[in-house]
Amino acid sequence: MLIHGWILAAGMGLFAAAMVSIIVILLLNRAPHARKDAGRAGQTLVILLQNNRVTDSTPDVEQLLGQALPPNTDWSDLHGQLKQRFPDLPEDLPDHPLSLASANDADITLNLQRTGNLTRITITTPPQTTGRIHQLITTEAESKRVAALMEANPHPVWQKDLDGRVIWTNPAYDALLEQALVQNPTGCLFAEAISRRSDGETLRACVENQDGDKHWYEITSIEDGDITTHFATSINVLINAEMAQRNFVQTLTKTFAHLPIGLAVFDRDRRLVLFNPALVDLTHLPIDFLSAKPNLLSFFDHMRENRMMPEPKSYSSWRDKLYEVVSAAREDRYCETWNLPSGLTYKITGRPHPDGAVAFLIEDISAEISLTRRFRSELDLTQSVIECFDTAVVVFSRLGVKTYCNAAYHKLWGVPANTGTGEITIIDTSLVWQGACKPNAAWSELRDYVLTLQNRKAWNVEIETKEGVRLMCRIEPVSSGATLVRFDVLSTATPAIANEMASTELA
Repeated sequence: MLIHGWILAAGMGLFAAAMVSIIVILLLNRAPHARKDAGRAGQTLVILLQNNRVTDSTPDVEQLLGQALPPNTDWSDLHGQLKQRFPDLPEDLPDHPLSLASANDADITLNLQRTGNLTRITITTPPQTTGRIHQLITTEAESKRVAALMEANPHPVWQKDLDGRVIWTNPAYDALLEQALVQNPTGCLFAEAISRRSDGETLRACVENQDGDKHWYEITSIEDGDITTHFATSINVLINAEMAQRNFVQTLTKTFAHLPIGLAVFDRDRRLVLFNPALVDLTHLPIDFLSAKPNLLSFFDHMRENRMMPEPKSYSSWRDKLYEVVSAAREDRYCETWNLPSGLTYKITGRPHPDGAVAFLIEDISAEISLTRRFRSELDLTQSVIECFDTAVVVFSRLGVKTYCNAAYHKLWGVPANTGTGEITIIDTSLVWQGACKPNAAWSELRDYVLTLQNRKAWNVEIETKEGVRLMCRIEPVSSGATLVRFDVLSTATPAIANEMASTELA
């Protein structure tokens, strides 16, 4: 019986050991599944506060907030971080229990329980399915790429909440903030400029560094709920180019300020971008009108209203013709003379400018036209006086060019009245005389006399044509270095009588 008892006890021990082994194996096989189920189960995050300061929290809170909670974090700092997930979270800790759902996921809830000076915040997340976990992994990878892009962005980017507090910045913003002299008490860049911004407006602002250098930025703001994201792009090159252009325009304005010719430059959009004071004097257009950058049609309309341009027969057709005028000016072939009702005469010239611009020059040529008309009148008077002489008369300028002659001269020498537009000199004319007369040594002396500018006295010489007509050639100096030559026909008297007559006439 004792032997049988030991055998039974040994068998029970072996059975018990076998059962323990089976249980251990089952537990080991079940452990991975248990860990997986735990990963898929819901998660609870806890934050404890005492006297409105964080005293403890579960480790997973760092994943929720994206950063670890610094020691002695107070409720205001924690509220700013939790409000991004739970917008309805009040600024002050409530005395009553509170339950809120996340704005991004209604299954994520926040429960707040306050007891005295102790506050317990519990954040519960739903169980994670396989698809949800895959989605989170994909979202996390995308978030990391976006974060890397923001980190590498050379332009300042920052976010602000509704209260105007900066809640996120990129390294470019931090570097600029470190170098800049920020006058704003909040230490925020561009705060004053952004406060004046209208909805959807892109504004410009500058930041002055500690060396006194100014850097210009163009700020674009995008609002998304309670968060506003600001992007600052450096426009130093653009500002420098605009300043250089402005200085160039000012230099041109100063250069043309004393120019008596009116200047009007229109850009490629046919807007007046540059004018000088002479244009105001010549067109009588108001300065405020010109400063408002009128277009080309409006500019000429106001000139017509001021009667500073000739009235066209059909003004509507002339307005259509303005496009042809601009085209001609761009090709540097537009030039017109305007006879105004006031008696003034303007010369309008069109000139092409770079980048499709065109310039119009308005010049008052009334004095020039008046002088030309007076000079032409004097020429006509002189010519009419010479025509009254029966004696052949010809006048040469100080350079020996024939300027006047009368009909008696043409008849005597058989020269046509119109010999072309070319200049006829004393050499050409004297050769005609020499060819029509008998040999005489006075021709070379006459040519030298006409081309001599000093010590000139009147003299005469008798010549005879090949037909036997005797002529008395009288050479006399006149004003401005010119020379007058007359040919008087002598009678058939003897040479002695002819000389006596010539001496009497000269006396």
